[in-house]
Amino acid sequence: MKFNRKVYQALTMIGQFGINMLVPVFICSFLGIFLDRKLGTGFWVIILFFVGAVAGGYNVYRFARGVFMSESEQSAYLHKSRRNRRGADEGKDHQDKQDSV
Repeated sequence: MKFNRKVYQALTMIGQFGINMLVPVFICSFLGIFLDRKLGTGFWVIILFFVGAVAGGYNVYRFARGVFMSESEQSAYLHKSRRNRRGADEGKDHQDKQDSV
């Protein structure tokens, strides 16, 4: 059985998205429960849950932006070498045409 590296990278990325979203939500929710029990209130869990959700969403956004930026830089690097080769070939043709005129 042959292992497809792209599939495993995609599954890893999905797992990282989930962890980046859930960890801040759980931490803030448990902190809210702790504060509510200590202070005898009932609203900290709700407030901190939404703070955790916003923080998790921001983590996912930063992670996704980093993934897509690295892919686009890698793609630009690969295409740059192709462009340089093509530009050098065109310049050579241009010089040959000038010399023959």
